[in-house]
Amino acid sequence: MPQTAIPFHFLRGGSSRGPYFKRSDLPEDRETLSEVLMAAVGAGHPLNIDGIGGGNAVTTKVAMLSRSERDDCDVDYFFAQVAVEKREVDYRPTCGNILSGVGPAAIEMGLVEARDGETTVRIHAVNTGARIEAKIQTPGGQVQYEGDTEIAGVPGAHAPIALDFLDTVGSVTGALLPTGNLRDEIDSIEVTCMDVAMPVMMARADAFGLTGHETQEELDANTAFFERAEAIRLEAGKRMGMGDVTSSVTPKITLLSPPCWGGTVTARYFMPWSCHPTMAVTGAQCIASCVMTPGTVADGLGEGLGGTSPELVKIEHPMGTIDVNVSFDSGADGFELKSAGLVRSARLLARGEVMVPASIWRGR
Repeated sequence: MPQTAIPFHFLRGGSSRGPYFKRSDLPEDRETLSEVLMAAVGAGHPLNIDGIGGGNAVTTKVAMLSRSERDDCDVDYFFAQVAVEKREVDYRPTCGNILSGVGPAAIEMGLVEARDGETTVRIHAVNTGARIEAKIQTPGGQVQYEGDTEIAGVPGAHAPIALDFLDTVGSVTGALLPTGNLRDEIDSIEVTCMDVAMPVMMARADAFGLTGHETQEELDANTAFFERAEAIRLEAGKRMGMGDVTSSVTPKITLLSPPCWGGTVTARYFMPWSCHPTMAVTGAQCIASCVMTPGTVADGLGEGLGGTSPELVKIEHPMGTIDVNVSFDSGADGFELKSAGLVRSARLLARGEVMVPASIWRGR
């Protein structure tokens, strides 16, 4: 039986990578869509040997793009997190790193017309409802990938992509603090449950007997930590109004500790069953907001903060730092996030057709 060919662009977005599809080239119903994405990525094997995944959660991500149905946006960005070793697809979260490639991919796919010099692509993150403006370098009306911008976790330098995130507070739960508290105690561990771009459960590393400066490999090998943290995450998900999150990658887990390289704070971000090799863009926004909000578990950890808007929060992670420029109001009503800006990069790696068995889907 012949296979089904599906057009795709393959990009590195930030410190993640994966296939970018036109939504119209994929199945409409969710069940068949999941089967197609798992087949394309090769989910269910640690090396994703029968697909184009890379054997890590940051390389089994999928972006699906279409012209936006909203008047204030150009592109609808629908994200899927495909599991590595399990046959699962999670559509609840979004991904800010893969988002970095949405602007270039939309231009390459013909969904957005590039201008000479710089092109602003207004993006609607379908999974969360957030709006993002991405500024892409397009001299001569062509996407430029080479440049002098370096980001931790990615070798070399590339053209900058400026991302400005809007409407990110309560992205999933509808509230900055979904539990209604600055701190909650679960299994004798104080946590802050916050929803800015991504629902995240944050705790101090020393509450788990860790320094917070452990490597990704050291943390991934710490099964005792994961067992305890996962039980706390499940309870946090319930308190955040997210229900049973056993099979969902949200809320994420983050450990916070004092900085050691001159940054604002050190963070270890979990996806949630392994440590992120660098830092998620969405997670960075939530962490920065936690650091800026008095009374959270991050209170007292942040260094070098001036308390005036905009504030640059430099987050140290396993492979370097990520900067978040936070614009906010801070008054009698507490901390109110207005926007969070980051600079990332992306690169088109390949384009063509990915093949999936016709027994899964025969195409449109």
